[in-house]
Formats: sequence, structure tokens, C-alpha cells
Amino acid sequence: MIKGKPFVKWAGGKRQILDKLKSCSPVEFNTYFEPFVGGGALLFDLAPKNAVINDSNEELICVYRCLENNELFELLKKELLRYEENHSEEYYYQVREMDKLEGFNNLPIYVRAGRMIYLNKACFNGLYRVNSKGYFNVPSGKKKVVNCFDKKTFDN
Repeated sequence: MIKGKPFVKWAGGKRQILDKLKSCSPVEFNTYFEPFVGGGALLFDLAPKNAVINDSNEELICVYRCLENNELFELLKKELLRYEENHSEEYYYQVREMDKLEGFNNLPIYVRAGRMIYLNKACFNGLYRVNSKGYFNVPSGKKKVVNCFDKKTFDN
């Protein structure tokens, strides 16, 4: 795993407390376990050789599955570029509504992952919030341009 920063802003992220967390962590370990990985601040900072991660957010787990598979990763990057190229206020709301469509959960994993990252980057304040029905409901951040990923980091 490559050391780096989280690819999304995440509520409850651990970036601000990394030093404290690392001071409480063992110096050496065989496998890193994190049940609620979120944006992965500690995961990417430690860059362990072996990791077992999980999160209750299925869309977020779609992203991590794409990151660990070269073929899915390449498809994800193309998807993210497509989102960047098509970005507008109207497009944001079309993408936001996708989770209400029948068959949404059957979309290819890289499509769901790309949507999740795009919404996180384009929405208000980088929030990821769903309503009681499980639908993403954060308003647009009204950004003219959205950069879905750091090309240098993603290509390493």
C-alpha cells in the first residue's frame, strides 16, 4: 500500500489526531484491522502491508474494492474523469438521484464508487449524509469545477 492522504473528506475522520493514534499503536504488527475505515486517514498514513478493513457505508466499501483491483481501479479513474467533464449543478442533482433508481445496487461497482467520490467532492462541505430511506441528500456545493482525484496520487 502507498502512503498518502484520504481520497475523501469524511465525518469523524482521524486526520487531525493521527499523531495521538500512532503513539498508541504498536510499532510492529502483522495485519492492520479497522472496522470503520471511513476516509482511511490512519490506514493511508501507516500504509500497512496487510490490512483488513470494513465500514457500514456500502458505497465507501465499493471504492476500497476498486482501489485493491487494478482492472476496477482503471475503470474507476475513467468514471471519475467522466464525472469531472460533465460536472454542473444540474448534473450533480441527476447523479445524486441515482440511488433512488430501481437496480441501483446492481450497477457495476466502479460506477457506484465513482458516484460516491464525485458526490463527496461536489457536495456542500464534503459531507456524506443519507436520509432515513438511505438516499444521499446533501445539496450541491455550487462548485464550478470538481477535481475528483489527485492524478499524481492515484497513478502511483
